Amino acid sequence: MAQGKALVLDVRDPSELAANGKIAGAVNVSRGMLEFRADPESPYHDPAFDRNRTLILYCASGGRSALAGKTLQDLGDSDVRNLGAFKEWAENGGSVEQA
Repeated sequence: MAQGKALVLDVRDPSELAANGKIAGAVNVSRGMLEFRADPESPYHDPAFDRNRTLILYCASGGRSALAGKTLQDLGDSDVRNLGAFKEWAENGGSVEQA
């Protein structure tokens, strides 16, 4: 991630970030906005979504990130990974920042 080769993507809602923080350096795009931000043809496209980067997704429990990963693969991203649950990350000492 520090080298720009991976994008860590938090697909939780903004209220969840406000309450619990996020993985340090992660980009938040709620699951409902993902297609708009990831699709290069969308007027809302976020240039952080680069098909040459590894995408590492997480959410509260792993379910939304799994669905989001499938969506990103359908949009043409090939290296998509599911980190799983934010809570497990935080409880195991992963770096967290307040949103």
